[in-house]
Parts: sequence; structure tokens; C-alpha cells
Amino acid sequence: MARKQSEELSYGIIGLGRFGSALAYTLAEAGKEIMVLDCNEEKVRQIRGVTEHAYVVKDLQKETLRETGIQNCDIVVVCIGDKVDISILTTLNVINLGVPQVVAKANSPEQGEILEKIGAQVVYPEKDMAVRLAKRLISKRIFNLFELEQNIDISELKMTSKIAGKTVIQAQLRNLYGVNIIAISRNGWLTTDIKPEYVLNQDDTIVVIGDRDKIKRLADDL
Repeated sequence: MARKQSEELSYGIIGLGRFGSALAYTLAEAGKEIMVLDCNEEKVRQIRGVTEHAYVVKDLQKETLRETGIQNCDIVVVCIGDKVDISILTTLNVINLGVPQVVAKANSPEQGEILEKIGAQVVYPEKDMAVRLAKRLISKRIFNLFELEQNIDISELKMTSKIAGKTVIQAQLRNLYGVNIIAISRNGWLTTDIKPEYVLNQDDTIVVIGDRDKIKRLADDL
């Protein structure tokens, strides 16, 4: 995979465990260009149904990685959490190959600290999932779809009788809460063409973007 000149990002995934496989299939379903590496031939064979850039590697040494061309990816995710030594060495090799953004999975704070020190962005899949679940359980009306940087979220909110019957402009969600509606779902029909005169329905689900605390305040008030 040669580095492309287009603005579309390409992704490399090293390791096809549950996390790596789920990540690969999700990115592929979103139409993203991905490269996948693993030492397990059967796992690589299965993933070839969604990408032609899937390779069996005998090891994860720097030269082996270079031969696959993974250094041409814009973002590489190292999904080897269980084997700490291999995780760290592989991450270091990918960084030294000049990949612009390297993300590494960690299973412990100690592993994550080392990965951060060598220059990787660290994710804790189980911890992150637990945090998301806790937030969803605490606030029954809110479901976070995406957590962006700087405490900005994209979330779904179920409407209530408090603002049902009002138009978007009458609800004043931007003025009162500092959040913006980016989509509305009604009876399985989704629209992103949000006009000021759109009348909100009690059965609607709105997708909003804004500061995390402001979205929570809106959810609490509904």
C-alpha cells in the first residue's frame, strides 16, 4: 500500500484478536482503506473478505514491517495488549518507521505509561467500554455515540413532553444549552436537514454535538 495523495486516511492494524478484528471490520464497513497484519494465517484469510491488504507476518521486526508497506499508512493501531514485550517493541518499530499517528492498545496503566513515553496514543478498550456503559446507565436519556477531543461529544437524546410540540428554533437548545442538533430520527427515518421550523415530536431521537457537561445538563432537564 503506497502512501496516497488524497485526503482520505488509510489505516494499519497489527493484531487480529477480538479488538483488532472488530476495529478492522468496522473501518472496512465505513469504506476506509485498511492494511492488516497478523501471524495467524486463518485470521488473515478471513479478513481478506473486506481488504486485499491483509498479510501473514512471521514476526514484527522493523524490517518485516517495512516490507509490508505499513509505514505508508496514516494511522496504525497496534492491537497487541496481552503480550506486553511484543506490544511495546512493535509500537516502537512502527513509530521509528515514521508513521504519523500510532495508537496502541494497553491492558494496564503500567503498559500504557510505557507506550505513551515512546510516543504512542494509548487506548484501554475494557476501561473505555466500562466508562461508556456507566455513563449510559447513569443518564437513561443519553447515549454517547462518539467522544471527540476537548470534552466534545456527539450523543443521542430521547425527546420528552417538555419540548415536544416546539419547533427547533423555539426549543432554543443552542441558546440555552450550547448544543447543536445535527440529526433527528423519527419512526426509523433519519434526517440531517434540520430546519428552524421543524416541529419536535415526543417520539423523536435527536443527535446533538456539544460540550459533554452541557449535553448532560440538557439530558437532566428533559
